[in-house]
Amino acid sequence: MKETLEKIKSAALAELADKDADLEALRIKYLGKKGELTAVLRGMGQLPAEERPVIGQLANDVRAAIEEALNARLDEAKEAALRQKLQKETLDVTVPGDEAPVGHLHPLTRIQREMEDIFLGMGFSIAEGPEVEYDYYNFQALNIPPDHPARDTQDTFYITENILLRSQTSPVQVHVMESQQPPIKIISPGRVYRSDAVDATHSPLFHQMEGMVIDKGVTMSDLKGTLAMFARRMFGEETKIRFRPHHFPFTEPSAEVDVSCFLCGGKGCRFCKGEGWIEILGAGMVHPNVLRNCNIDPDVYSGYAFGMGIERIALLKYHIDDMRLLYENDTRFLGQF
Repeated sequence: MKETLEKIKSAALAELADKDADLEALRIKYLGKKGELTAVLRGMGQLPAEERPVIGQLANDVRAAIEEALNARLDEAKEAALRQKLQKETLDVTVPGDEAPVGHLHPLTRIQREMEDIFLGMGFSIAEGPEVEYDYYNFQALNIPPDHPARDTQDTFYITENILLRSQTSPVQVHVMESQQPPIKIISPGRVYRSDAVDATHSPLFHQMEGMVIDKGVTMSDLKGTLAMFARRMFGEETKIRFRPHHFPFTEPSAEVDVSCFLCGGKGCRFCKGEGWIEILGAGMVHPNVLRNCNIDPDVYSGYAFGMGIERIALLKYHIDDMRLLYENDTRFLGQF
């Protein structure tokens, strides 16, 4: 049996030395359950008791030698496969790469941030609120009861009879007035929704920025000064504003606010349709009923509010004639900004 083990060892090492050998087949042939070495070990029971330890030790040495040679060949095969893979996947780091396009802010985002910076510079803070709102906050708290005709011009999307997508950011002002007492000085930018048909100047989704100041002794002249400063910062130092009487349920008195055309200086041109003025927002003094609804005494406090469409400011600022261009994600258009 000793000679048999030596022959198995010599044959196995010789076959493993062959560079083209099938290593898994050789492992099974010599070390598998039905392999040659296993077959010899099964016959050890027929040996005399004094020979078994010697043959057992020799068998272990043969197995160890075959396993060592097999593992060495496996390591060589792995290294060869790795070298071959690296050769195929060689990367020339000196080859110029493809230039990655660098994005930039959307024009609506740029305008919103510019507007925010202007009002932050005047001491306002930014307040945010939910886009899915209760009817109470979107209408009733703003002096617009269920049967008020103003609801027709602000038809929005209802989720239930009492829950809707906000048609303005004014509900944010109500939340703020309910949660803190004056003085209050905030702007509330964000998305709003109205059931409007899509055209060059309307969209069912657009962006608004509203502002509100509540304190003792706030007057219409404070409102005019604030909006005059905003107009000069946004459209140029020579820009003037004018108020035209209007009606809003949540302000009294109310006004539409125009800016002098910043292209012709108020002389009249195609941009301002020959009028010299361009409407940009609505404003007014906060209605006493709105203050009462928020537990603020209108005999002690007064305030003003204003609201404007961010898209409208962007159209004017960038001389864009179709609001839909802002939503179509056409990089040829957006790349101009």
